[in-house]
Amino acid sequence: MSRHLWQIINLILGISISPVMYADVDAERELLSNIIHELQAVESLIDKAQAQSEEDTRIRFEYRWLREDLGLIKNGIQSHINTPRGQPRSFPPLRGDYRR
Repeated sequence: MSRHLWQIINLILGISISPVMYADVDAERELLSNIIHELQAVESLIDKAQAQSEEDTRIRFEYRWLREDLGLIKNGIQSHINTPRGQPRSFPPLRGDYRR
């Protein structure tokens, strides 16, 4: 087969497969956003637990460390969500005229 025919086949396959791949990526990003939302809800529970803690106990739970770790997790998830999808590949222009 000629090189141009392979390019056309690859272009058609790329166009037909891409929407399915992006649908999964969109669903994943939405679920990851839900995780961030749930982690924000956990922060209010942490505030309530800390308000109930006793200051003078020998062994204390480090709420600040927990908040820092949750912040790292949220930032990592948000970074993944904000990362642009794969850049579109450029293809050489089609000839358009197949007569010789």
